[in-house]
Amino acid sequence: MFDLIIGGGGCLVGVASTQALTALRQRKAKASEKSMPKVPMASPFGRHSTAPWSPLKMMSPPTHLRRDPVPAGQQPSVSADASLTKKMADFRMAAGVPKDLDKAAFVEMLRKLIGESKHLQNNPRLGITPQETRAAKAVMDELAPYSTKNGGPLILEELEYVSGRSNLKVVYPGTTDKTIAFVGSHFDVVPADPETWSKDPFQLTVEGDKLYGRGTTDCLGHVALVTRLLAELGKSKPPLKRSIVVLFIAGEEGGEKGVGVDAVVKDGKLEEVKKGPVYWVDSADSQPCCGTSGMMSWSVKCSGRLFHSGFPNKGINSIEMASEVCAYMQQRFYEDFPAHPSEDGYGFATGSHMKPTQIECAKGSLNQICPETTVSGDIRLSPFYDVEDVKAAVEQYVQDLNEGELESLPTRGQWSKFALEKGVETQANELRRGVVELKWQGDLDTFKLYAGIACKLDSEGHKALVQACRETYASVRPFSVNGSLPLVKMMQKQGFDIQMCGFGLMSVYHGVNEYCTLTDMQRAHEVILRMICLLESVTQ
Repeated sequence: MFDLIIGGGGCLVGVASTQALTALRQRKAKASEKSMPKVPMASPFGRHSTAPWSPLKMMSPPTHLRRDPVPAGQQPSVSADASLTKKMADFRMAAGVPKDLDKAAFVEMLRKLIGESKHLQNNPRLGITPQETRAAKAVMDELAPYSTKNGGPLILEELEYVSGRSNLKVVYPGTTDKTIAFVGSHFDVVPADPETWSKDPFQLTVEGDKLYGRGTTDCLGHVALVTRLLAELGKSKPPLKRSIVVLFIAGEEGGEKGVGVDAVVKDGKLEEVKKGPVYWVDSADSQPCCGTSGMMSWSVKCSGRLFHSGFPNKGINSIEMASEVCAYMQQRFYEDFPAHPSEDGYGFATGSHMKPTQIECAKGSLNQICPETTVSGDIRLSPFYDVEDVKAAVEQYVQDLNEGELESLPTRGQWSKFALEKGVETQANELRRGVVELKWQGDLDTFKLYAGIACKLDSEGHKALVQACRETYASVRPFSVNGSLPLVKMMQKQGFDIQMCGFGLMSVYHGVNEYCTLTDMQRAHEVILRMICLLESVTQ
């Protein structure tokens, strides 16, 4: 799935006004014109800072500052012509496995999974906890005839780190230590409100080519698809060189730690798949997904002074302050994290961006100056920057505001102030100067969980995926998306060759009347089989 945490609402409070940007540029220009030694900027992150010192020397150095620049023309670039072999996939490499999906068996498998989806809903913030063990059991029942327990080749291992919340690992052994892994297809789903659907979200509805139900696209359709591939392998028993390793996971939609793939990796249960590509099967639209953005949610509370609106010089207007604070923070963010040259090569629509999406003010009368305003938003971060750097930088922006920069912000007219003049009388506990407080909606581990990824374009796994899609669909359009997927960057950093694909429909992800199409899943089976055959053909 993309975007586990989705913000709502919107406002113009964070749009940098021309006045704000002009004032910031003028302050920098004046500082550079002084003949005396330059005073370091309050933030060590600014591109234009000439500070000889930096508190970053006391921290881990930010990788985006020490990363060697990539020479022009040498940035990696997605290509529809990527190929693993000059010849097309030879299905004899997986002898006996049918090229065509068994549609009836797939639909029946999906029907069983969707029938459990009411118990697979996941939203920790609403107190909704799934029972992924129910879906795991449905898959194990389907694969039982081909398991080692019943004389077959499939090795089934249920991995449970939280009671009732199973992951399921399935291995079809090859003759070498090389692997092809399919990971990321998850048992849990987002909640569905039956009153808003025209179908029963918790029962599979088949209407022509469309298969309706919660999880058909995200991600039970993929679970059924890969389950049926494993059943065909178990039935046909082709002599593969590479082991096929599949991990169905728990806890993806809720972003919980210690439940799903992060716990499996920590337990060492996926070490063997570092010897081959790892396909994360949980994106959409039947094309290779080469990159995602990271996501960091934040809120900034601006506290001022409540006063009669007829005397703006005696109050501190938190709404005006919030507007200028956001403009200031955004300006510095875009200076510190500009467009990266590799983003164009991966086909990202935008670079990194920071913006407000919600605003909330203290309730009061229209003739009162508002004393407290909270602006919330998110940061979408290019995979070529690190979340640690962004977190430290944004925290520095707020620190600088509270330590002196606040007075330098533009105000609205002659009477608006963010710090009261000396002659203004205040009561006990009233502020004489505005205060800015930053709150992250998550900790650093959570942000690392949702860090963006740029897949390795020179990988055999990427080349096999692009070639298999091109051979199946007659054309291919690799893409990158500014949405977010959990866990993928974490696994890449630990040595896994993560490649991403998916065959549901982006247009109905988490939506009302979610569906996938049988045609898409039939072609998906062919794509996956082609990938296996292509990789087998280059394995010694």
